[in-house]
Amino acid sequence: MNDTQNNTAIPEGHPVHTYFQETDLIHKLLEELAVTNPMTENQKFYNIFNQLNTIEKRFQRKENQLFPYLEKRGWNGPSQGMWSFHDNLRDQFRLMRKDLEARDFGTVKINTPYLINGIYRLMQVEETVLFPNALELLTNADWIEMRAGEEEIGWMLPKAPMPYPKEVYVHPSQDFTQREMTFSLENTTHYDEGYMTVEQVNLLLKTMPLDITYVDENDKVIFYNRGEERVFPRSAGIIGREVRFCHPPKSVGTVLEILDKFRKGEQSESSFWINYKERLIYIRYFAVRDAQKNYKGVIEMSQDITDIKTIEGEKRLLDWK
Repeated sequence: MNDTQNNTAIPEGHPVHTYFQETDLIHKLLEELAVTNPMTENQKFYNIFNQLNTIEKRFQRKENQLFPYLEKRGWNGPSQGMWSFHDNLRDQFRLMRKDLEARDFGTVKINTPYLINGIYRLMQVEETVLFPNALELLTNADWIEMRAGEEEIGWMLPKAPMPYPKEVYVHPSQDFTQREMTFSLENTTHYDEGYMTVEQVNLLLKTMPLDITYVDENDKVIFYNRGEERVFPRSAGIIGREVRFCHPPKSVGTVLEILDKFRKGEQSESSFWINYKERLIYIRYFAVRDAQKNYKGVIEMSQDITDIKTIEGEKRLLDWK
């Protein structure tokens, strides 16, 4: 099912039109991959494989753009079933890349048909079930919002598709369209993106595995989070206190220099790492500025990274049992 046969009624720039454009490209790449011998044409095979692997952008647009809109309309099937299909293909891509890099071309040749057939099966479900139903369920306003969000993820195509509708594209950061909320806004405050209650914000800050302290533009401590296991002890007595009196004398000079550089706009970040109670602690300072670049203080973040530094390889399975 190609673009000219199935997409004639869908305007250019519409997300489904773009999916069909990608479908044509994927068909071409699969045909090329199928007739390329990884043993004798390994560089050509690798190049086609890499281009085909950009299908990840298509997966991400579906998972983060299309599926959420379908869920709002009561169709959860794609989020549950097709997402798993994506993950299976991701595993195949990852294993094949590992074999290619190991120059195990025999195994690559054996596994290539499985990857090709899996992608063909996925596209068949997309074309016969996913896209027709999505066109029935979603409104034009949904598709317009979806097209705007896709800009952040990207496409497989050599150049970005046309805007939809043809009016000037509005970047998500400048998009202030009022949207239907699927959760209660009672007692919430609007943040940069999304809504949270005071309780939710407090729980978020308490749960984060970081020590966070906020010093305002007057060098006064105005906030710290109460995590379960703080790296450095804090007490409510520091609230309202000048930050210079919250650090040991030997480090006050460094702290004041950081504040001075941040206030002047000469620096925006500073990092340190120290050994503390036999643990490796990562300490970072970030300048806080408003939209007009006015200095609004500094955030100090401390994190125990002892265990993080020992991580190697990958962990993809849940090991609670």
